[in-house]
Amino acid sequence: MARIFPFKPYRYSAKAGPIANLVTEPYDKISPGMQARYLSLSPYNLVRIILGERTPLDSEADNPYTRAAGLLKDWIGSGILEHESEPSVYAYFQEFTAPDSGETLVRKGFIGLGAVEDYAAGVVHRHEQTLSGPKKDRMELLRHTHAHFGQIFMLYPDPELAIDKILDQAAQKAPVTTLEDEYGVAHRLWKISDPAAIARIQALMADKKLLIADGHHRYETALAFRNENPGLKDSEKVMMTFVNMHSPGLEILATHRVLSGISPALISKIPVRPLASIDQLKQVFGNPAPDKVRIGIALGSGEVSLYERDRKPGELDVKVLHEELIGLALGISEEAVREQKHIEYVRGLDAAYAKVREGEKIAFLLEPVSVQQVADVAFSGGVMPQKSTDFYPKLLSGLTIYKLEQ
Repeated sequence: MARIFPFKPYRYSAKAGPIANLVTEPYDKISPGMQARYLSLSPYNLVRIILGERTPLDSEADNPYTRAAGLLKDWIGSGILEHESEPSVYAYFQEFTAPDSGETLVRKGFIGLGAVEDYAAGVVHRHEQTLSGPKKDRMELLRHTHAHFGQIFMLYPDPELAIDKILDQAAQKAPVTTLEDEYGVAHRLWKISDPAAIARIQALMADKKLLIADGHHRYETALAFRNENPGLKDSEKVMMTFVNMHSPGLEILATHRVLSGISPALISKIPVRPLASIDQLKQVFGNPAPDKVRIGIALGSGEVSLYERDRKPGELDVKVLHEELIGLALGISEEAVREQKHIEYVRGLDAAYAKVREGEKIAFLLEPVSVQQVADVAFSGGVMPQKSTDFYPKLLSGLTIYKLEQ
């Protein structure tokens, strides 16, 4: 089902400087502070293209998208970006420390092109709804540059780890790219250009379903752009990083909810069991109970408690949280949640607890969903609430660039 292709990407040359000063986190993870830091690192940092500065003088003829197209053309013309000479895929390993457990893990995947498929074809599956604003922004960038700078993060099922073994073999050589990002994650890239190895990967992937882990907005933008440009053959493919959903290095973090402007008295509507401390909640979460819905609740006073009940078939903690606790008990509407009124999303249990202690706030602390739960929802045609999954770490943008030229 999955059609995978090698490609000849543009990649930063030695002339551009250290690669760590050039690549970025995904566009939607770049805060204003991160943008300023990236801009200071290098005149060739990719942020200038994927998240360019806006000015009061912007016009239809001169704006972040037109400037992005100009920079891309200049960087290619001056040799800052070089076109690879042979079709390849790229083994992409990320070594990191899991934020909550402290465990050292290596997530293994490969970068290549995947066919842009309609969801109705049953090949590519989503697990989240998308918003119109980000897609409009990404579409303007794609229309002006005709290029993809970051990869869609795709999962595929391979319990035998057959493709991982091919990637491990490629990783016996010296990497073509290695760097450490601002979160201490080590990123390594190996070029796989041997036609036999590529054909083997393509054959192994041919019967796989694909699940979008990250990049729903960019995937749907690529889909819309393909439909808008039927004469542009390269638009029928998009750059992806493929990761085995059975890989031992695949980590999903919980995204906790911190609410403000809510009376703590409303919590009395929720049946909870008091806990001695945040450490006791960590101990509870450390003992898996897949048949139970378990949600921690922390107040500004430091009090910690646990909401717990039996899980109904296919039920997700995050759905219970939004429908039963935030919706029914606290009276916060779905619209208010979408507009992020009263609510802030925080990665890391300790970070969420610290936020609550800053003032009159309430934190709902979640256990991470499992990869299997995400797959069950997506492959059955369902979607999860916003901010249900946080695949960690993120894929860097700028390691490879796919230019649509034919």
